[in-house]
Amino acid sequence: MKRILITAIVVLGTGWMAQSQQRPHYTQYVINPFIINPAIAGIDNYADLKMSVRDQWVGINGAPKTTYLTIHGPIGKNDYRTSSTSFQVPGENPRGRAYWENYTAAEPHHGAGFTFINDRTGSFNFSTVMASYAYHLGLSPTTNISAGLSAGITKVGIDISKQDFSGNGNPSDPANGSLNTGNLTKTRPQMAAGIWLYSRDYFIGLSAQNVLPSTINFVDDNASILEKGRMVPHMFLTAGYRFLLSDDVNAVPSLMVKYIKGSSFREFQPEANLKLQYRDQLWLGGSYRYQDGFAGMLGMNISNTFNVSYAYEKSSNNNILRDFNSGTHELVFGFMIGNKYSEKCPRCY
Repeated sequence: MKRILITAIVVLGTGWMAQSQQRPHYTQYVINPFIINPAIAGIDNYADLKMSVRDQWVGINGAPKTTYLTIHGPIGKNDYRTSSTSFQVPGENPRGRAYWENYTAAEPHHGAGFTFINDRTGSFNFSTVMASYAYHLGLSPTTNISAGLSAGITKVGIDISKQDFSGNGNPSDPANGSLNTGNLTKTRPQMAAGIWLYSRDYFIGLSAQNVLPSTINFVDDNASILEKGRMVPHMFLTAGYRFLLSDDVNAVPSLMVKYIKGSSFREFQPEANLKLQYRDQLWLGGSYRYQDGFAGMLGMNISNTFNVSYAYEKSSNNNILRDFNSGTHELVFGFMIGNKYSEKCPRCY
């Protein structure tokens, strides 16, 4: 009975509320900040393709499962560095003191990208497709700023056959009116915007998702209570600073503060991260999301065109679901397409 109750909380509380978090969590957003900020598009010297699978709160029926694919790259960028900082440069350390001391801002250029996200929680499914554009501009010899926009659509679906909390296999629910099986879907326009200030030592970003607030009405013949639902804006403030611990090791502490007006438990949620990177080969880190959970992550560059990283997250004592799940797993695969050089600012750590 307890598990049925918790499943109901997950589906009704996390998956859909009149005003709640409607965008997925990403433990490894530090690996792919483009997933939350379109201003990142085109920041590298190559096309950056990322694929991710996230299985949240393993052991709870109907818990969130998120997959995404993103790709972005520069347009009209000509100032490629003459010394590669990609992967195991013979006789050089591509993350060493000399590179960062000689770092200069990029010349003005454009960036473009594409995002596909599928997020399923219980009977609810959110599928989002968006195209992104960004423009990068140097403010000083070592400081850049970029601004970006994303536009697309989000398809919201409800599988009524999965709204059974009784345990007896009867999906009939008065909330659904006369519709007890099948799918209800709605499609809404989607937009995101962001800015990104970055230099050789720090980055600061501000972005907004679900910029176009809209109502989602699922109406059947009996005008059920599924009529009430809204897409609400999500704000993300991120910042980080790079410390050179030695010529081989960098440390990048960072912070993200998320704001969702009218969210179920709190409107602001901070998250602290620390990432340690050895040369351009291996990195590990940890994070804490306020009143939610802890996470650890580990990643490596397999070559100058492929990397992989994994994160495990465990709910904290403040999370009501802590005793009902065995943690969250998140896997990210990265492909660097056309990686001649790897001019990476601190956002890439």
